Amino acid sequence: MSATKPTGADVRAKYKKYLFPSVATYYAEALALESGRGCVVSDFDGNTYLDFFGGILTVSVGHGSERVNAAVRAQIDRLGHVSTLYPTLPLATLAEKLVNLAPGDMEKAFFCSSGSEADETAVSLAQAHTGRQEVIALRHGYSGRTLLGQSLTGHASYRQSQSQVAAVKHAHAPYCYRCPFGLEYPSCELRCAHDVEELIRTTTTGQLAAIIVEPILGVGGVIAPPPGWMELVVEIVRHHGGLFICDEVQTGFGRTGTMWGVDHEGVRPDIVTMAKGIANGYPISAVVTTARVADAWRAGNISTFGGNPIACAAANETIDTIVAERLVENAANNGKVLNDGLLLLKSKYACIGDVRGRGLMQGLEIVRDEKKRDRTPAQDTTAAVFEETKRRGLLVGRGGLYGNVLRIAPPLIVTGREIDEALGILDQSFAAVSAGR
Repeated sequence: MSATKPTGADVRAKYKKYLFPSVATYYAEALALESGRGCVVSDFDGNTYLDFFGGILTVSVGHGSERVNAAVRAQIDRLGHVSTLYPTLPLATLAEKLVNLAPGDMEKAFFCSSGSEADETAVSLAQAHTGRQEVIALRHGYSGRTLLGQSLTGHASYRQSQSQVAAVKHAHAPYCYRCPFGLEYPSCELRCAHDVEELIRTTTTGQLAAIIVEPILGVGGVIAPPPGWMELVVEIVRHHGGLFICDEVQTGFGRTGTMWGVDHEGVRPDIVTMAKGIANGYPISAVVTTARVADAWRAGNISTFGGNPIACAAANETIDTIVAERLVENAANNGKVLNDGLLLLKSKYACIGDVRGRGLMQGLEIVRDEKKRDRTPAQDTTAAVFEETKRRGLLVGRGGLYGNVLRIAPPLIVTGREIDEALGILDQSFAAVSAGR
């Protein structure tokens, strides 16, 4: 690599040479990014892009946030790292902030470095509190890369280990567009939710530790449950003695137009996990719960990097920015603008089968021909649109079990003008792909 001015090709070459070959990258030619500001990122060759995926829903208050950067610089000059063995003010302040902000009557917090760790901690805590082992997760759900995280995840392609955690059972996801029972909401009468009772009675001992649910399944393809689904599922699980773990790793901190994704559901969790948008890209995650549940962890418990002072300083300032700049409200308002624009695209292009999501967490499911009711996943069309948006200066994500869902999630600071620009690029991209079919 050049010592003066590396190119994208230089960075890609080192990436390919030294990283595990399993480390995935987007696009036919991987895009090496060099810098970013607000909702815009630049590559090493001088090209700029609207970033509508934000580090997988992580860059919540924008690239290069002056407020967050200033807080981080100040903390670096004071204290960089000591571990949880020594109390620090940034960690104590963040714990207080999260306990007061989290949904439900929360009292205690624990810090880790990733969403995977947070989910694993939450499950272990639920097992300790209930004295039970079995946990329900959702098909199409995603909980990370750890052994337990892979076991909780409802995608075979994300499971590498030959040894899975046997205590995990998978319930049907509330995937209305591809209903596993072939029904339609609301005449389905929430059949997938009622099936959780059948799952418990037939595949478990009937003694549950917990269920873990993302309010919107992100990696699963932006699957949002219909009204009443979560309330019914949580009622069934609690009837069998289990706790409700709410995985807010992607949906938390204003992403869906409310502070928490679960705020749309009228249900209060027993344990909440959070990461990603908490610190605008700095590696930190948290588990928040009641004192009674937290007291169940009797074994020794430390975290070397969880609650790192620099990451906590970033998190404190990120949360303060979200509140001070009314970014939750911005996500709700501009999320509606985004959703309305995506629905217009759906009416225009037969390959867009479904538009779904909340706030600034939206998904487009791409199929062969929705107008002809051919909902066969169209991975080739999805890949083609993906490349076209990049070529025109827009970065979005991909997801879903079939790899046919475009995931759209800009930073919470996004403006109406930027959304209009992104919608225009999507329109041009779909038009180009449709013309070439």
